[in-house]
Amino acid sequence: MASNPISITTAAPKSPMFIPAESIHSLLSHKALIEHFSSSLPAVTPSINTPARQSYPVAGSPGASLLLMPSWSPHPSLPYIGVKLVTYFPHNSDRNLPGIHASYVLFCSVTGQTLATMDGTVLTLYRTACISGLASKILARNDCQVMVMVGAGALAPHLIQAHLAARPGVKRVIIWNRTVDKAMKLAERMRGDERFEGVTFESGQSLEEIVPLADIVSCATNSQEPLVMGRWLKMGAHLDLVGSFKPSMKECDDDAIQRAASAGRLFVDNKMAMEEAGELVGAMQRGVINQDEGIGGDLVDLAKGSTLGRAGDEEITVFKSVGSGAADILAAQLLYEKCLY
Repeated sequence: MASNPISITTAAPKSPMFIPAESIHSLLSHKALIEHFSSSLPAVTPSINTPARQSYPVAGSPGASLLLMPSWSPHPSLPYIGVKLVTYFPHNSDRNLPGIHASYVLFCSVTGQTLATMDGTVLTLYRTACISGLASKILARNDCQVMVMVGAGALAPHLIQAHLAARPGVKRVIIWNRTVDKAMKLAERMRGDERFEGVTFESGQSLEEIVPLADIVSCATNSQEPLVMGRWLKMGAHLDLVGSFKPSMKECDDDAIQRAASAGRLFVDNKMAMEEAGELVGAMQRGVINQDEGIGGDLVDLAKGSTLGRAGDEEITVFKSVGSGAADILAAQLLYEKCLY
């Protein structure tokens, strides 16, 4: 992390750099980004200005959205302005394309100069997965051994890698997807990666059968209906919900939310989750939880240690993320400064 704004303005390139996907993969690791979030979120989040995400429907494309996510900071260790431009096209899986595409533009908050444009799609994959990884490091049991990955899209391998980085004791990963072949192909691809020696990867066809096995259940889908039922979660399980960012979307039922909330073990990445995540919006509407008492805290609270994450091995914990400009600008910072130094 840069020590002051002058070092950034002095080291900044004469013309903006472009950081493509290939460079992001070579410069970032899930472990390094989790560590960066762990140290930086508590320190600089109070200085980051993050307006509510703007979302606009795209006419002619059912369910498609354009999202704008700006943030900026005057903090000496984070002298940046960042804007992420995102398109969400949920039917792209029919075209064999990712549902999310993005670009991220980074400016200097001291001079206003454009510093870099980077592949926001890949940056978002790392950012999203590593936010879940940090939550898993805090909330999941220390003796985790089995992970279930619900969904086999572009985010799934990143979530698997982030959870493995956070919880290296996990030695078995079971992947589920509505299209069974996609789960099988992802499991095969992960098995062929030498970085995961000692970890077994397999696909499962029934969530009702595999969820009860899991110490960590991570979900990244576009589901409009609950996929994970609370009654399936074993004692001590950690449920990571990533996919939904609209009130109409949901990946688990009310029972899963209630099992965590009743013990104060329901957490969010930021307060916008209460307005955007279908699991939480629906649970509040039905009186399962309320905004004042249902949420145990956010990720900054957890990273600071001001909120207790897990009090016992039998507790069920739930973490719901919807994404934030604060996490984006921190991920962009780490990437940009690795390019500089």
